[in-house]
Amino acid sequence: MKISELLKEDKVTLSCEIFPPKTGAALEKIDAVVRDIAALRPAFISVTYGAGGSTSKRTAEISTKIQNQYGIPALAHLTCVSSTREEIAGMLARFRAEGIENILALRGDIPQESDFPSPEHYHYASELVEDIRRQGDFCIGGACYPEGHIECAHKEDDIDFLKRKVDCGCDFLTTQMFFDNNVFYNFLYRALAKDIRVPIVPGVMPVINAKQIRRSCELSGTVLPPRFKAITDKFADNPRAMKQAGIAYATEQIIDLIANGVKHIHLYTMNRPEIASKIMDNLSDILG
Repeated sequence: MKISELLKEDKVTLSCEIFPPKTGAALEKIDAVVRDIAALRPAFISVTYGAGGSTSKRTAEISTKIQNQYGIPALAHLTCVSSTREEIAGMLARFRAEGIENILALRGDIPQESDFPSPEHYHYASELVEDIRRQGDFCIGGACYPEGHIECAHKEDDIDFLKRKVDCGCDFLTTQMFFDNNVFYNFLYRALAKDIRVPIVPGVMPVINAKQIRRSCELSGTVLPPRFKAITDKFADNPRAMKQAGIAYATEQIIDLIANGVKHIHLYTMNRPEIASKIMDNLSDILG
């Protein structure tokens, strides 16, 4: 089922994201992660695509398993910055053959010490969106940044780039993590002012590791509001308390979003099914 159709439904839904590990013990556990998250019956499950396509094969394999074994729509990420147009065409052919019809089109992080952009590579996610639209009947999602993309100096320019991406064929957008819902609500108004009218799904990340989230925020430009910073400062050295506080904060974020009319929310699970499970338990009657 196409996610664009799911997002038209007049009910509250929660979707989840997982990432294929590259190597090691985590690789052996990914089947259990997929099984346990699928057991929660999210609206869909997105599967990330490693830097430079490092997990592209596993992205396709896991997405296929999610759909065929568990009967849940999969959203396969596709990152283009390190891939030639020929390589992307090959991935799209594989997605079609596997029956994967939902793709999250991403530029990805520019590799260090690379000559970017080179003629045979993509420059922007909007170019990838155009290519996907030409090469199949896919439902295409895109990323958006409520606090602005870290590489873009002005939020107004960032919204203009987002409008271009939508005009190239995005069916819906999913936000980067944020910790202040007012940032998201303001972003919705700014997007609407640019006539961006596709569904925008907020991405919520439960924080269970204070040090890790501070690093992530530095890289992404996400701001930790004072209320949340106080939580990380207080519980950073108590992992169990930080986990409990992070789940509570994410739950409150989601409740506020739903109370303000947001119907579809994406949960960045970090491959921790028990975190998603606790949040869904907290929301059991709200989600129905």
